[in-house]
Amino acid sequence: MKKIGILTVLLLILTGCGKVDINKAKNEFENKVAKTKSYLLKGSMEIINNDDTYVYSVEASYLKDDYYKVRLINQTNNHEQVILKNTDGVYVVTPSLNKSFKFQSEWPNNSSQSYLLASLLNDIKNDKNSTIEEIDQNYVIKATVNYPNNSELSYEKIYFDKEMNIQKVEVYTKDDILKIKVDIKSLDLKAGLNKDDFKLDDLIDQDCCNTEEEENCEGNTCQNNETEQSGAIEDIIYPLYIPSETYLTSKDVLDTEQGDRVILTYSGSKNFVLVEEKATSANEFEIIPVYGDPLLLNDSVAALQANSLSWTSNNMDYYLAGNDLSGEELLSIATSLTNADIVTSAQVEK
Repeated sequence: MKKIGILTVLLLILTGCGKVDINKAKNEFENKVAKTKSYLLKGSMEIINNDDTYVYSVEASYLKDDYYKVRLINQTNNHEQVILKNTDGVYVVTPSLNKSFKFQSEWPNNSSQSYLLASLLNDIKNDKNSTIEEIDQNYVIKATVNYPNNSELSYEKIYFDKEMNIQKVEVYTKDDILKIKVDIKSLDLKAGLNKDDFKLDDLIDQDCCNTEEEENCEGNTCQNNETEQSGAIEDIIYPLYIPSETYLTSKDVLDTEQGDRVILTYSGSKNFVLVEEKATSANEFEIIPVYGDPLLLNDSVAALQANSLSWTSNNMDYYLAGNDLSGEELLSIATSLTNADIVTSAQVEK
């Protein structure tokens, strides 16, 4: 009995009466991140918006000196996008459409990213009030997050095993509502990647020109990939969120070479325009310059600029612009579109 009592006292001293040292945990995680020259993370991500959940498979590659490649595949419609950062810039590539946005951006350093180790470490280090607790044989660090265009997201919980190997990440609102969940299925901290793994041309060749007739793929051009005809838009999608005292004032349907283009004009306290058209795949790889940031919507990665937002969802291209709209208002309108059931114009314009 005496020996048991002594052991209990020693354990209490070592563990601080059940408490875990946050600084020690930070340092251990930081050392893991600092030591890796390259890593490959694989997992799944859920984006939760009210009653809707959007599930992605995630594959994140990293190479020291700020090289990143994040492959996101929507598990509902198999829509694939790749966020790539190398010495040439930041790209969001949509292989199925044979196009890419090229950003002048500080991504991923200018906001939280729940699937990148350095971003999670920065969140922990930047929050002087971050905490750690032991739950179900795991260590859970709680830290504030930085999503400049979505103030709804407040804090995250990062789950580690006893060796400080990361297991999952959960992002919550200030009201403790879960909005993002990343489950990490595997993490190779010695992936052996090099700069050649982060070339845009190779990404295009692999995703766009992966055909039996390889001789038809010349440079950045997929000769066998004919432009799809978009045809007519049978149903117009209207945003469920509209700023107060703002109303739909006109609806125009234009006939273009690619098919119908719908232009919805909203006027009032916050004027804006929403353009919708069927997404098409071009013959030649297209790079669209953007002065902004990649932004994850419910089911797509969008291009956010000062007063506009562009994205593709369910085989539709959307462009939203309004000088009166903030980044958060652009995001609110866009996410309400991806949540919206099809609404007829008669219902909207009543």
